[in-house]
Amino acid sequence: MNAWRRVLAVMAKEFIQMRRDRLTFAMMIGVPVIQLTLFGFAINTDPKHLPSVVVAAHMGPAARALLARAEATGYFRLLGRAAPDAAERMMRRGEVQFVFWLDPRFEEKLARHERPWLGVIADATDPVAVGAPLAALARLAAQAPAPVDLRVMERYNPDRRAQNNIVPALMGVILTMTMVLITAVALARERERGTMEYLLATPVRPWEVIVGKIVPYIFVGYVQVGLILLAALGIFHVPVRGSLLLVLVLLLPFIAANLGLGVLFSTLARNQMQAMQMSFFFFLPSILLSGFMFPFRGMPGWAQGIGELLPLTHILRIVRGVLLKGAGLADVAGELVPILGFFAFSFSLALVRLRRQRP
Repeated sequence: MNAWRRVLAVMAKEFIQMRRDRLTFAMMIGVPVIQLTLFGFAINTDPKHLPSVVVAAHMGPAARALLARAEATGYFRLLGRAAPDAAERMMRRGEVQFVFWLDPRFEEKLARHERPWLGVIADATDPVAVGAPLAALARLAAQAPAPVDLRVMERYNPDRRAQNNIVPALMGVILTMTMVLITAVALARERERGTMEYLLATPVRPWEVIVGKIVPYIFVGYVQVGLILLAALGIFHVPVRGSLLLVLVLLLPFIAANLGLGVLFSTLARNQMQAMQMSFFFFLPSILLSGFMFPFRGMPGWAQGIGELLPLTHILRIVRGVLLKGAGLADVAGELVPILGFFAFSFSLALVRLRRQRP
């Protein structure tokens, strides 16, 4: 009986400790809820209603009927017609997934009982996103009242190699995990040891503390990027169609945004364990809602809205766009705005927190 009393006493002590450490308890409940929500509702490996445009000087009744049947499959969402140059630019920027190119003599060939062609250009950077739509389109072309000659061109990743899509994106994933986690834990450790309070008591200003803390980790981040690029080129043979220098420059605000978030987590955490928990709590939705593992356009609207707030979503589009599509600064400049906004938010909030904690 005495042994069981001691066991019950230890159990009571642990429940009291859990009640005091509310953040850890919230993580224990929150992480399973987030996983259930994301995997149950947000993750979809069969995306539908993918944005598409049509390149055609004019469309007759038969062409319109064929495109309507394609849209009725649920895989395509026709945005209208576009000039060839505009369609190419939209695909390079990731604004459309498919471009339909109609035979200029489509109606004439049908009237002569000839077989017109329908060209389809697919953005195959994400192989999962194009497989089912192209298969549905092939069935439609073969079973149409007047069969057409389907000509498919898969751009940017014609072999559908998963490495071409995954390996460049690992730059963003690894930087998100390491930059946030290392910074948060390192600064939380200084807070536990009292060195942070000592530093804030000196004439050094809070913003100077933050900049001085994150700049060394920027160099560490670029070392990681260099290793990933070497592996991508030398081991996985990922084709590089754009400027590596442009990628390195555009990674700077992304690294800074994650480091700013790490500093913010360190100001909120009471110890290193809490800082680590916050980092993983942020990393989980980032990796699931950014389009790294699952097609971004396959997620419901609310999940895409959350994903648009995450820096990882936008850096993946930048890295894949530049390396795989040969996109330039003008093509990816719009993706920089959310990253810079996230950096301004995390840096400003961390600065406010440090000022309040200054002795």
